[in-house]
Amino acid sequence: MLLTETALPISLDRDADTPLAVQLADALRDAAATGHLRGGDRLPSTRALADRLQVSRTVTSAAYEQLHAEGWIAGRHGSGTYVTTSPPGDRPVGGAVFGEEHEPAELLDLTPGVPWAEGLDQAAWRRAWRAGGDASPLFKAHRAGLVEYRAAVSEHLLRHRGLAAGTDSVLATGGTTAAVVELAAAVLSSGDVVAVEEPGYQRAVQAFRHAGLHVVGVPVDGEGLRPDAVPPGVRAVYCSPAHQYPMGSRMSASRRVELVERARTEDMLLIEDDYDGELRFDVAPLPLLAALAPDVVAHLGTTSKILTPTLGAGWMVAPPSVTSAVLQYRERTGTRPSPAGQRVLVELARNGDLGRHLRKLRRELSERRSMLSSALTAAGIPLLGDDAGAHLVVPFDSAGTERDRLAEAVCQGIRLDGLSRHFAGTPTAHGAAIGYAGCSREALHGALDTLVGLLR
Repeated sequence: MLLTETALPISLDRDADTPLAVQLADALRDAAATGHLRGGDRLPSTRALADRLQVSRTVTSAAYEQLHAEGWIAGRHGSGTYVTTSPPGDRPVGGAVFGEEHEPAELLDLTPGVPWAEGLDQAAWRRAWRAGGDASPLFKAHRAGLVEYRAAVSEHLLRHRGLAAGTDSVLATGGTTAAVVELAAAVLSSGDVVAVEEPGYQRAVQAFRHAGLHVVGVPVDGEGLRPDAVPPGVRAVYCSPAHQYPMGSRMSASRRVELVERARTEDMLLIEDDYDGELRFDVAPLPLLAALAPDVVAHLGTTSKILTPTLGAGWMVAPPSVTSAVLQYRERTGTRPSPAGQRVLVELARNGDLGRHLRKLRRELSERRSMLSSALTAAGIPLLGDDAGAHLVVPFDSAGTERDRLAEAVCQGIRLDGLSRHFAGTPTAHGAAIGYAGCSREALHGALDTLVGLLR
């Protein structure tokens, strides 16, 4: 069905801080997710939509490029641009519509952020759940988290991240994003300015915006976030120094010191997302921001990447004023992180299974990265990112190349992630972020020739 411009549920606010292209992409994405747009619907051309909305064609083109990169829409040569997904309850068995063909039911998932869950020792996993279930039911909420969980996290941080954090300074969380939501609501105030990495973690960006905060992007390069580009008047800076998401760089020691000095001088809170922090293969990790400046840093970690999202457990180490504000927020709202996952983590740590899994995880991911990077390098394909973590990046020269390569990958049975969707503003870098943890080693090896052919 060809949609007229007037049939599209789009309303742009020219006085808002959010760029018009981002507003347009959000509106079209929401329409596809809720069923107003359905798989197979043909969208207006970028020129026709720009005329209808009275905006520059640059705005509509940027929005379409973003949705192309995310897989919401696809172009057909000589025919136009079509919605590729149906609303969740309307999707046919076997996958969503992609162009004229159905997306394969089983795609090899090579996107970042997926843990090596199949590497978990199943006997240890079952043992931890049984032991956790033997504990007596709780009769009151533990707003800060179970004491034994906070003690286990404290030991984990000391052993694996070099951070000396006493049990009393650790708060349990529901994960990194949940912690960001709490910080935005409890510590920051509506209208505050928050600096984020560009490109960066968009769930954090949306959490800040939902809390009424003004988000500004700060560019990253091979040494991570650029402290010199953080504008004055910023109340908080959100960053992933250990392994920048999604570009894969590590913040240099000099930049860490520079960022800490600015935070202390300008009264900024540094929110340190320790993404892939436990997963270094090449050299010893640099000191955490929280180790350098515990007075101005809120350090966030999670079990979702090192174990599994099943636990829904994470942690926060922050200055007393911050943890106190978060606890007061939880008391006011009646919220607290679920203790079930905390109990399982405690048992995994108590029996040494957590440490064994992390050692096995580092070996496995190091070998997988070597296998993948060797194949790509041998084919002359450039790579970005440190020798760490669970993904690497192949840069492209344009948004069009990114869109076409990701679409072709789906046709070849592989799901990749594009860099464009990780920008809060207009994308300035394009490429494919390739994760290598969420599938079997055999599946990854079997896909190498296809990947090289796609990315060459």
